[in-house]
Formats: sequence, structure tokens, C-alpha cells
Amino acid sequence: MAKPILLHSAAELLQRILGEKIPADRQMEGYFRTHRDMGVRDRGFVAETVYGCLRERRWLEHIAGSALLLDVVAAYLLTHGYSARALEETGFRGDARGMVERARTLDKTTLPFAIQANLPDWLAERLRAQFGDAEALALALALNQPAPVDMRVNTLKAKRDEAQARLAQEGFPCEVTPWSPSGLRRRDRAPVFKTHCFKEGLFEVQDEGSQLLALMLEPRRQEMVVDFCAGAGGKTLHIGALMANTGTVYAFDVLAKRLEKLKPRLRRAGLNNVRMVTISHERDARVQRLEGKIDRVLVDAPCSGTGTLRRNPDIKWRDINLAELTDTQQRILAAAAGLLKPGGRLVYATCSLLKEENEDIVEKFLATHPEFHVVPASEILVRRHVPLSMTGDALRLLPHLHQTDGFYAVTLERKQ
Repeated sequence: MAKPILLHSAAELLQRILGEKIPADRQMEGYFRTHRDMGVRDRGFVAETVYGCLRERRWLEHIAGSALLLDVVAAYLLTHGYSARALEETGFRGDARGMVERARTLDKTTLPFAIQANLPDWLAERLRAQFGDAEALALALALNQPAPVDMRVNTLKAKRDEAQARLAQEGFPCEVTPWSPSGLRRRDRAPVFKTHCFKEGLFEVQDEGSQLLALMLEPRRQEMVVDFCAGAGGKTLHIGALMANTGTVYAFDVLAKRLEKLKPRLRRAGLNNVRMVTISHERDARVQRLEGKIDRVLVDAPCSGTGTLRRNPDIKWRDINLAELTDTQQRILAAAAGLLKPGGRLVYATCSLLKEENEDIVEKFLATHPEFHVVPASEILVRRHVPLSMTGDALRLLPHLHQTDGFYAVTLERKQ
């Protein structure tokens, strides 16, 4: 049974997450640091409850008949195994029995689409327009499920079956991923970062869909490659491994703190072909001096993140300036394209589901850059032994179809 303090703790943490721009996982870390009296089970209860409320907020508000966060938390507990009586015994003074009755008798199919989908109105309408009602709902339901733990094996240090066997020996059996040739998956969350396998650099935690982006780039040994929006460097590490630790990979990012997180990962992976470069913006002099010299560029552009809601359900409740994002994406794509040699390749990718950030950006770019053409994703996937079929030229991954995060990627090549 939940203690009274935990009901209020969950509501308090939920309020912090929804009221600030800091990501939910970092908010939780900070909250638990300042509440050291909470044991492991209590922290687990609060974290699971808060993530559940973030995923199911629209439906829970409907059941609660209220947007008050304490009522939303109560509705979550009542629809996940708690009785009205048990909740009342925690000190809850709301209408617990009324919530139970509403949940029991309500036909979800009669509710407005956005409530069924647990999405804000603006996102629900965009997905309906883009995918149609049936597929949009299937997509939304998949986005509202927790993601598995995907890992990418570091092929510099081990083959996939070797890493899989080592993890099993340490008590963490995994299955192979269906698409990525170096991917492993666990269905439940587990402390894999504590394994000897991880500490020795045999794998990195990375969504299977994200693993396919570096494969789309097809980097070769001894080349000069740029990861234009490297962040903490998950894809940088993959590119460096695909190049067999040869050539040079430039990891660009506007935040030095993000790149700092890449340093220990490089040491663990055994990579020394990566140069980290902090830039002020996409036209930074450190970018411009590489113009016309680069073989391949990955642009994993800053985006709405709507494809990652399985992992980051708080994103959907934040204000998103789509016009500002798409302007930034266009500028970064144009600047990154200028780095390429004749015959060079660029992969433009996002973890967004929205056409405005994907197809529309690429169409505008191609309309003003006739020296570029699209390389069909299907051709690359066949070469890389990825058993995925794509109907269009781009790689489009969706959680309800591919069990990955939502990704879009298109490969562009500069004419010789």
C-alpha cells in the first residue's frame, strides 16, 4: 500500500516536470538527491507512477474529472491495481470511488481522439492528418508504452554473439535485434551499466533505430566524417567503430558540456579517431574551414523529439516552437552540405514524426541545391544486410511497426 507521503511526492515531482523545461529523468535525479530519506522501493514507486501519469495524462484527467495533479496521480493508481479503499487509506480525500466507477464503465472508443491517444491536441491533429485515424491511434498507443533497453555492440571489441554470451553470464540475457546487425535487446529495464561487459566497452545503450543512422552513412576507413550535432556522441561512437578506428570523425556540438560526456565513452570504446569541436553555431569558423573537405556528414538535427515519447513522455506536454525548429533545421542542413567534397554523402535525420521536420525540410533543400540527389534507403539497407523494406526513398521507422523509436533519415549525395 502506498504511504500518504508517496502520493503527494509523486504529485510534487509531476508538477516540477510539467512546470519546467528540464527533462524528466534529470528532474527525478535532482528530486531523489534532495529526498535521501526515500528508499529504493519508494523511489521506484514514485518514478513509475510519474512516468505512468506522463504517458496517460489525458485519459487520467478524464477519469479524474480534474486536471489537478494529485487527482491525476490517484486516477493512475486506481487504474493500475489500487482499490478506492486502499487509496482512501493513504489519506486521499478526492472522489476515489467515482473515479473507479468511471474507469469501469467508460468505453474508450467513444472518447475524442486526443484523449484515446493520450496526446496534446496539436500533436494528435498533426498525426491524424499525416497517418489517418487508425494508424495514428496505433502509433500513439505504441508511443505510450515503455521502451525496451537496446544496446549496440562495439564491434571493435566483440562480435554480437560474444557480447550476448558475456551478458548472459553476468545474469543479463538478451535477444538480438531484428534490424541492426550489432544490436541486442532486453525487454525489461536492468542495471546493465554495472556489468563488466559495459565497463570493458563491449556495448553502449542505444535505440535500435538510432543504430541504423550510422549505417545509412556507410562510412569507410581513412575518411573524414562529421557528426554535425553530436550531443553526447552515441552515433559518433558508432561511426568511429564502423571506420575501424581509422580516419577522422569530427564531433560538433554547440554545448561543450554535452561533448564532455563523450570523453569517457571514447576511452571505454577504445576509440582515438574522434576530434570533439565545440561550435557557436552552424556557420562557425571551425565549421567553415572544413568546407569542401569532408567525405560524409551526419546531421541528426535538433527536433521536436516526438518519435522518442516511449522514453521521454514529458516531451509531449512541453511547448514546441515548430517554426523556430524548422528554421534551425534548414540552416544546419545547408551549412553541413557545404562541407562535402564532390561525391560526398550527407544523412539528414531526426527523431521526429512530423512531416514539417522531415520531408518538407528535404524538399526545400533539394529545390535550392540541384547538385544533390537522394540515394534510396532500400539500396543502402540491402548493402548493410538490414532486412527492412522501405516504400519510399527515406528510412522511416515507427514504433508500432518496427519496435524502435520514431526516426526519419534520408541520404543525399553531392554530384561528382
